[in-house]
Order: sequence, then C-alpha cells, then structure tokens
Amino acid sequence: MPLRTHLALLTAALAAATCLTAAGPAQARTSHACSPSVSIDRFSDALDKTTYGTTFVGNFSALAVNGDRSLAALSDRSALFRLDARTLRPRSVTPLTDETGTALDSEGLVVDRDGTYLVTSETEPSVRRYSRTGKLLDRLPVPDDLRVPPAGRARPNGTFEGLTLFPDGRTLMASMEYPLSGDPADTVRLQTWKRDGAHFRLAAQYTYRTDPGLGVPEIQATPDGRLLVLERGFTAGVGNTVRLYLADPRHGTRKTLLTDLVTCPPLGATAKQPQPNPLLDNIEAMTITGRTKNTLKVLLASDDNENPAQTTRLYHLRVRADTQGRGELRDQPPRTRTREQSETVTAG
Repeated sequence: MPLRTHLALLTAALAAATCLTAAGPAQARTSHACSPSVSIDRFSDALDKTTYGTTFVGNFSALAVNGDRSLAALSDRSALFRLDARTLRPRSVTPLTDETGTALDSEGLVVDRDGTYLVTSETEPSVRRYSRTGKLLDRLPVPDDLRVPPAGRARPNGTFEGLTLFPDGRTLMASMEYPLSGDPADTVRLQTWKRDGAHFRLAAQYTYRTDPGLGVPEIQATPDGRLLVLERGFTAGVGNTVRLYLADPRHGTRKTLLTDLVTCPPLGATAKQPQPNPLLDNIEAMTITGRTKNTLKVLLASDDNENPAQTTRLYHLRVRADTQGRGELRDQPPRTRTREQSETVTAG
C-alpha cells in the first residue's frame, strides 16, 4: 500500500494543528546555539543523586507534561514522579506495577487527554494504561514479532523505549530502541495504535533508519504531526553520542538532523566520565513543554542508572522545527493478526 495512503490514517485529524513557519537568519543566531535549528537555554543537575522520601530520584527514561502543567518524570525502576515545572522539585511519586504486582522496566510515557498514563515496559514489551493514582486499567495489544524471544524477534532490553500521542489525540506510536533479529542493523520499528472508544487497537507499523551504531530512546510528535527523534549511543572511554532529528511520517525520503548535541556550548557543565562534551550524559527522555510561533520548547533528561559516574541532568532546548525534513519512515506490509493482537487485553 502506498505510504501516503497508510499515513492518511495517521494525519487525518491534524487539520487543527498549526504548521511552524520559517525563522530568519537573525533568529537562528544565539550565543547558546548548538546548530542553526537548536539552542540550549540552560541545564540543571539539581536532582542528581537525590531522594524523595525513601525513593531515589533518577533513572529517568521519559518525560511528559501533566494537565496542570507540572512535569511527569518516569523512572525505569517503576516510579512515576510529579515535578514542579519551575523548580523541578518532586511533589509526589506513584509506584507502578504489572498485573501481578511486579515492578516494571518502565521506559515510555504519555499523559492521555483524560489524565491517565500510558506507560511502556521493555521487558515483554508492553504498553499499559494507568489511572492518575497508579491503578492498572488495561493493556494494549502488541504484535508477536515485536516481542522478545521465544515469542518474537525483539532484542531484550531494546524494545519499546519511546512513546508519543499525535495531536489528533487518536494515534499512539511506540518506538523500538534497536532492530529486530533479522532486520537491517540500521532499522528500528515504530508501532502505532488507533483509539477505539476507551481502548486502542493495533494500526500501521513503520520503519525508521538510524545512524550507524545508534538506537532510538525517545520520539515526540510535534504540533504539526511530524516527529522529533532522539538517537543515542555510547562508546566506552569516549562517551555518549546524542543526536536530534526531525522526521515527517507524511513523506518517506529522508530525515533531517536538527543537531548533534556535542556541538552545544557546555555552559559550565562537568562530566563524571569521559565525554566529547562535558554537557553530555546518557540522555534518554524528551518532551515538548511549549511553543512560540517558530520554536518548540523541548526538555531532555538523562538516565543516571544510579551510577556514580553518571548524572541526572535536565536540558532546556529551543528547537526550530520549520525545516522541511522528510523522515525515513516506511510502512510495513499488512500482517495477519490473531484475535489477541487485534483486541485490547483488559486487566481484571
């Protein structure tokens, strides 16, 4: 099926979203510029190696904005924090578990329009829906080939890392971090679901081509229906590579590099291990916190893994996303789905 036909489903309800217009050269110049498209306002290490009550604050794998404009910060140790958007101080923490009460390897996060949370775990992998108080509500179907062995072809600890809800409020997308067994080494899968009443049903699956040796820890839909894609890698003795791309799922020819974060000014940051830029760390979380006419406000966070050699750091970026990027996103041929794959599994 032609890509445009598939992606008509993805963008049909985006008419109300406003496209970002081009900025002039003077707007791109700033002393904090990482590239012509991205600048960094500031960073904060205020949460590094801190606790909230008895809960370690860190291990951040995802960020989102709550309805009250506070920040939701997801730890991969199955804890969901609410942070003050201005001070970043934790205001509450909610533990999350699976159907058996077991902690999750929680990686991706979306705050739905009704205030419920959609959370991925890369163990199986899975996508579950939770109430505002952390009660498990239901679980979304996942195609067999995206599961870890022996059920599927996914790489353990390399499955659903990113999660985003498109501006239509109907289309949910999860990104695999690494390729499936048998797929090209530079190709990861993006799975979508369509809202069906109070649940989500499986929809189209796409592929995205990464830079050599990099994975995809996070994706975020922009207000005009494109994707910010975070690509990340690590080399011992050298440090992290973190790049931000713009991809357009309505086209399928290329992706556009917005910035390689190694080019950002360090702003006085220090690193606890070798890094090509002391500002860099294990950046894994991303959310859009606001926008002006031409610019998105983007917040990134690093996952310190409770490791003394790593830092929990939050980065405030400004991103010009008016570039006419065309993302390397390819639709996959339709697959025969079992009843389990076609329906939502509801928790009892």
